[in-house]
Amino acid sequence: MARHAVLPTGSTEALIEALRAEIRDAAAAGRPVAVGVARHSMGGQSLARDGTAVTLEGGPIEPDTAAGLYRVGAGARWSQVIRQLDRIGFSPAVMQSNSDFGVGSTFSVNAHGWPAPRGPFGSTVRALRFVLADGSLVTCSRTENAELFGLAMGGYGLFGIVVDLVVEMVPNRLLTPTFAVMPAAEFAPAFVAAVERDPRLRMAYGRLSVAQAGFFEEAILVTYAEAEHPPQVLPAAAAQGAFSAVSREIYRAQVGSEFGKRARWIAETRLNPTLDPGLATRNSLMNEPVANLASRDRNRTDILHEYFVPPERFDAFRAACREIIPGSGCDCLNVTLRYVAADPDSTLAYAPSPRIGAVMSFSQGLTPGDEAAMMRMTEALIERVVALGGAYYLPYRLHARRDQMARAYPRLDAFVAAKRRYDPGLLFRNALWSTSMA
Repeated sequence: MARHAVLPTGSTEALIEALRAEIRDAAAAGRPVAVGVARHSMGGQSLARDGTAVTLEGGPIEPDTAAGLYRVGAGARWSQVIRQLDRIGFSPAVMQSNSDFGVGSTFSVNAHGWPAPRGPFGSTVRALRFVLADGSLVTCSRTENAELFGLAMGGYGLFGIVVDLVVEMVPNRLLTPTFAVMPAAEFAPAFVAAVERDPRLRMAYGRLSVAQAGFFEEAILVTYAEAEHPPQVLPAAAAQGAFSAVSREIYRAQVGSEFGKRARWIAETRLNPTLDPGLATRNSLMNEPVANLASRDRNRTDILHEYFVPPERFDAFRAACREIIPGSGCDCLNVTLRYVAADPDSTLAYAPSPRIGAVMSFSQGLTPGDEAAMMRMTEALIERVVALGGAYYLPYRLHARRDQMARAYPRLDAFVAAKRRYDPGLLFRNALWSTSMA
């Protein structure tokens, strides 16, 4: 990077002027600009080579309880949003699955969470303010600058810089879980039925066994419904989340170990349902830091994949994974399954109709051979998923071929053409643009 500008919490007007100054400086020097908050993207989607990196930090969080909305600065972390809304009995309608990510970044990748039955985060955004490449400030919504609204939602910062957003919130509720272990072949219809037909259900996820013996053949479905007799005063949101019931040590013990993978699945399917305290608030379930999953092994790294498949093609997706992953040399640690409702708004929509999202975590060594194996496996998985009418998620490694991206995202050419129209100088660039779009 040529420059890293950290723009901390302050007045919104001061932030807008600081952003304009960075834009002018970069444009004069011929540098690209890329914006981020927590910077968890794996493929350089929040960085541009020899460019200016702008990091947003914090921002106001202003709830409107009568309207069920809150205005939030793009640099706010979800943990800050939860803390603020929790005090007044509310909760984000949808947020990214870990609470240390940034709100503006969540919109820019249009991440989803596990509230159900919900679509991606962008479905809950009513409006946002946006600084364009010429420094102008525009308001975007479904009725005002609607084209730009859909381009910016899941647009990876390529059209401008989000300043703040107006977002839906919902009442915080006390929820009670149910656990159902089943053959993986039964999971998709059970998941869809639970999410779409149970009016009391508020959150849901599934997991698949990654043990080599019976790889992807057993599943667990975990759902959370509103408690029937909640107390008048709910406990404050704890920073733990749903994953913390399975300890980090058990999770990390899976690396390179079939015994560890079997032990983790036993903990997930037999011990957790027994030890789980039962009731938890919505905010506590979502307030999970990414550190719960972190590795301390400096010789390895964790790699995420995510695939979105039509529920009726989920078994074909499992078959593709069973065929490709075990012999790839890549070490699969986890598969979390989420329901994603249809997204009619974003130009690069990964869920044009309801999808099951499969979030997959791998542990990878750092040698060139390890990297080559990951690339081969990724390309093969994407090929099979696209053939099933699905898509892969863009914030991760840039291993997809350009033709695969175009088939997974049929409006890609329109997106690129709009980018050149709104930003003819290509000021806003990142590694995703340079590798897969330019």
